This record gives sequence, structure tokens and C-alpha cells, in this order.
Amino acid sequence: MLKRTPLYENHQKLGARLVEFGGWEMPVQYTGIVDEHQTVRTAAGMFDISHMGEVRVSGPSALAFLNGVLTNDLRKLAVGQGQYTLLCNERGGVIDDLYAYRLADQEFLLIINASRIDSDVGWLQAQFRKFAPSVGSELLDISDQIGAVAVQGPKVAQFIDQCFPASTAGGADAWKPSDLAKNQICAVDWNEHRLWISRTGYTGEDGFEILADAQSIVPVWEQVLKIGQPYGLKPAGLGARDTLRTEACYALYGHELDEDTTPLEAGLGFFVALDKGEFVGRSALVAQKQKGVGKKCVAFKMSEKSAPARPHYPIWSGGTEAQRIGEVVSGTQSPSLGIGIGLGYVPPASAKPGTEIQIEIRGKRFGAAIVPKPIYRKPAISQFMTDPT
Repeated sequence: MLKRTPLYENHQKLGARLVEFGGWEMPVQYTGIVDEHQTVRTAAGMFDISHMGEVRVSGPSALAFLNGVLTNDLRKLAVGQGQYTLLCNERGGVIDDLYAYRLADQEFLLIINASRIDSDVGWLQAQFRKFAPSVGSELLDISDQIGAVAVQGPKVAQFIDQCFPASTAGGADAWKPSDLAKNQICAVDWNEHRLWISRTGYTGEDGFEILADAQSIVPVWEQVLKIGQPYGLKPAGLGARDTLRTEACYALYGHELDEDTTPLEAGLGFFVALDKGEFVGRSALVAQKQKGVGKKCVAFKMSEKSAPARPHYPIWSGGTEAQRIGEVVSGTQSPSLGIGIGLGYVPPASAKPGTEIQIEIRGKRFGAAIVPKPIYRKPAISQFMTDPT
């Protein structure tokens, strides 16, 4: 039986089309993927992300433990800051990609992918036992206790403070949510509930993600929707979330990332701190960096009109003597650009932007070209149009 978030009935009332996603019954669209995509790019959209998992790690051993299992360096985080990071196996393959927030000096919150909750928690608990944490340290899966929404778009900062007018009560040193810098997180006491609000997202736009206990996420959703509607806010589903993240070239686990793909191959080396000391997978990643990767994740645009590229479609080299060189891992029709776009893996020799390639779609090859990331760039790049960490 599919799981449902606390906002399931709200989605039904709003006429959402619901589909299965990672074991959850989630809204894929309300008014339509293109409309919701453009709304996020020009105004504001709100997504239910309550299916995501949450793990709380606290106590005297929290920092040392997490720095030994995550690729990024958590020592760089002040209280109220977060960073994108990855869990790797001993071979350097990605178990999951996630966000890690430092809520207090000895308290961290991990936001993990919905489809990886059981795998992540089981792996983390096993590593935690081997680490032999000191007294007072604990690792808790609190996924069932938490609901969350993401409010994304260029107009969100104009109304977010009206939604939660109370002053902040923990985390980053900010008077109100709009004072947060990218990747910062703060606590707000609202209607007798403690909320955590971060300036993060998965769309390539400025925005905020709000975490609350599962019982209070419904009034949070309703409050934000009511206050944001005059600014153009609409609910948005997984369909628009995928087209937005693909334009921004953000990785999706099970597509760009899996346990047989390393962060270096995925182009995420910036989030691997090889100089911080030992962590799970470091030896394999050091060896791969010295030897060189065997494949690279690239972005592409279609140069010929075609149906959208989809995962597992073959990538061929250009020219008259074309050879199969790789595979698409994500593909869609870009609502912002009006052309087919995607991400795929090819050999390093074929990964240079400007390289002509072909995508095999339904048995026929269509021209495309490798392009720099991100695929879509806003005309005026703001401080928030950077990498997701």
C-alpha cells in the first residue's frame, strides 16, 4: 500500500493528479506541468516534500561521526548553516545525496531522499554502532514525525515573512526568514509549533523549505498558500519539480546517482573534501581522482526537433561513423527553452561542451550537443542561482 503525506487530502481538494513515487502517493501536477514550471520561474510555487526523510544526529560524537561518513566537511558549518553532501560506500559509489544542517553545536539534521530512507537509516545505524559513540550521542530516524514544504520562486522572499511573523528562535542569526542567506536555517515558533525554515531548494530559483511536525504541516501549507496567492503562488507537483531540477542540472538519485556511480563521475567533486581526513569511500575516490574517471555526467540540448529524451536512451557520437558512447539518465522537454534537454553519461573524451552527439529516440537518432551546466540560466543571475550547496 502506498504511503500518503499529511497533505494528501489538500492535494485531492486542489484537484491534483496523484501518482506513485518512491512508495508514496504524490501529486504529479495540478494545473499542468508547464504552467507550474513557468509559475515557479516567474512567481512562486509550493511543493509537498513531506515524503523526504529526516535523521537527527546529536551529542558529543555527532560531528566526528558524520564527518566520517559524509563526503563534505561539516566542520565548515556554523550553527544555522547547511551543506549539500553525499553518503558513499567503500567503493566510492553513492548511497544517497542529501542536505546536512547544523541546528546547534552538537545537533545535526540530515534531509534524505524518500526512496532511500530505509537504506540510509540502516547503513547509518550500522556505521554509528561501529563508531562506538560517546555517552549522550544518538542517531534517530524522525522521518515519520516530520512534514515539509518547499516554496520556490523569485517572489517568495516578498511574502515569506508575512507567513511567519514571529522572530527567529534558533539556528542562524536572523531576525526573520527573509534575512537568511543561501543554505542557512532558522527556527520559528508559530502557533505553538516549532518550525525550521531554510533558504534552500531544488529548482534553481530562490526559495525556502519549511519543516514542521507532521500534525502542523497542514496549517503551514494553508497559511502559505493563502498569503502567497496574491503574489502568484500556486501548488506545484513532482512533474514541474523534475523539469526545474533538470534545467538546473541537479542530480536525482536513481538517475544521475547510484551505488555504482561516484561523486567524481557525477561532476560533484566540489562536495567531496578529500583533504579533511578519513571518511567512508575516501580511498576509492582518491584513487579515482589520480587515475581519472571512466565516465562523466554531461548536459545536452537537442538540436533537432524530436520527442523528449528519456532515461536509458542511447547516446551516440556525432558524424557519419557514429558509435554508441553512453546513455541518457534524465531527459525532458524544457518549458523554459522550448527544446529537448537532458543529462547523460559519456566517456571523458566526449564530454567537452560543444561536442556534437546524437540521442536515439524510439529507434531513430536525433542531433544534440553537449552544453555547459546549468542548461538554463536566468537572464539576471542572482546570488541564489548557484550550485545547490
